[in-house]
Parts: sequence; C-alpha cells; structure tokens
Amino acid sequence: MSTSPLSITHTPPANRGSVSYGEEQQPRKGFFTDTSLCIGCKACEIACKEWNHVPADGQHFSGESLDNTNALGANTWRHVAFIEQKVPADEMDLVGRAQLSPDVPLEDAVDGMRWLMSSDVCKHCTHAACVDVCPTGALFRTEFDTVVVQQDICNGCGYCVPACPFGVIDRRKEDGRAWKCTLCYDRIGDDQTPACAKACPTQSIQYGDLDELRVRAGERVEALHERGVDQARLYLHDESDGIKGAGAFFLLLDDPEVYGFPPDPVDTAHHLGESWRAAGMAGLTMVGVVAGAVAWGLRR
Repeated sequence: MSTSPLSITHTPPANRGSVSYGEEQQPRKGFFTDTSLCIGCKACEIACKEWNHVPADGQHFSGESLDNTNALGANTWRHVAFIEQKVPADEMDLVGRAQLSPDVPLEDAVDGMRWLMSSDVCKHCTHAACVDVCPTGALFRTEFDTVVVQQDICNGCGYCVPACPFGVIDRRKEDGRAWKCTLCYDRIGDDQTPACAKACPTQSIQYGDLDELRVRAGERVEALHERGVDQARLYLHDESDGIKGAGAFFLLLDDPEVYGFPPDPVDTAHHLGESWRAAGMAGLTMVGVVAGAVAWGLRR
C-alpha cells in the first residue's frame, strides 16, 4: 500500500460559523470506538503514523503499565490507553470475568484484575472551539463535518491548544505548528476507510456515516446490558453535552474520568464574544477613569 501525506490547499469562506467549509456537503462521517472490543494491540497507532507520515515517538518505557505514548499529541494522533483495575470478583461484569483464569472458580477469586483499553483520538467536536479561536483559518470544517488543520496556513500561535477541552491538539517543537488527527481526510475523500479503522483487527474502531454509527452503538450497548455488562455506556454520542456531541464517540465500560475524559466537556469558545465585549467595556471604563483623573488634576 502506498502512502500519501496530507496536502490541503483549502481556504474557508468568511462565514466561519457555518457547519461546513467543503465544496459539497456530504453525510457526516465519524468514528465509533467500542472499548469493550479493544485488545490494546496498537495497530491503529502504527497505521496512523505510517499513512500520515507522523514522526515516531514513545520509544521509551514510561513505567505506566504497557503505555509507551502516554497521551495524544502532535506526534500521536491515536493513543491506546491501558488502564488496570482491581475489582472484587462478585462485582465483576462479564468482560472482567472473561479475564479471570479459567482454572479459578469465581467464588474463589477474591480479587480480580481487568484491563480497560481504549484507542483515543480527536473528537471532531460538533462545536469545535479550536476552529473558533484560530485567527488564520488554518483549522476548518470539511465537507464531511470533520475538523482539519491546514499546515501551510497555521502560524503556530497555539490558541487552539488550550481551547480544546480534551487536550488533543499540540504543537511540534521543530516548527511550532499545530497537528492532530484529520480523520484521514485524504482517504475518506477517495471513499476509503481511515487507516486506523482499516487496521483494527477487532473492529473496535468503526468508521462510517455518523447517524448509522449512533444506531449501531445504541444496539451494542443494549446487547451488553442484556449480557450483564451494566456499566456499558456511550460518551459524546448525542447533543446532550457541552459540545453538542462529536464526530468521534465511544462506548465505555466505566466512568469517563477513568479513561481520562472530562465527564462534562464544554465548548471553551462559547462565550468568547461576550468575553471580548466585557473586556472592551472594562477597557473603556478604565480609559474614562484615567481621563477623568487627569482632567481633575489639570483643573486643580
């Protein structure tokens, strides 16, 4: 398979509040990551790096379980988290019990260990603060309703980094520009599956039309509940959160905080206009106070 680095020469229109900046609107595409199927193989990480020519990183032992990359960043667009949990045997769900030794009866296993593995990625938020704060238009929303950085326009200001409620975007030390997952914009534009989903051997990462993925995810949660996995729940799958849902959502087996996700993410740029207006009014007030003080001093 030949690889092709992402090359984008897209210029977004003036109305940056629009939901799409592509030439022709397409059905919204996205990822559904089913963490109950993740085996921690890291095939997604490698495939992402190979296709997108992402530099190597994580070539050291972190000391944190089997995780060598630790978090998403400019050189890690997919990150597989390894979370160890010590769970009393009588509280284990179906997934945890499957990881117990078959030679040990459940009633004799006082404590059990289970792995929670999850392949994290940019969420491609419905309300993407990174797009709103970008002063150059380098971050734009594609015709697939995904969020992409145009490297030839990014000036390295870094405004997008603190704006992301998930800590996804980062800048490379070599050039200062921001980098993150593009949801393989060059591949999906050619009707191909993103590299990470293509490489996943268990279909933990599923790609497709977002509406179809949401239906599939709901059915998967119901099936797990029927099998006794009561903690299974969806994260970022609808518009009930602060970012109005996301293009990449997850099936989790525990609270979002366990996976390092904020329980109630917010659109950090939602009140940006109000903040600037308030700051402007405060500035004008200070100018008025200073001018009044100077005038009073001159009169004396």
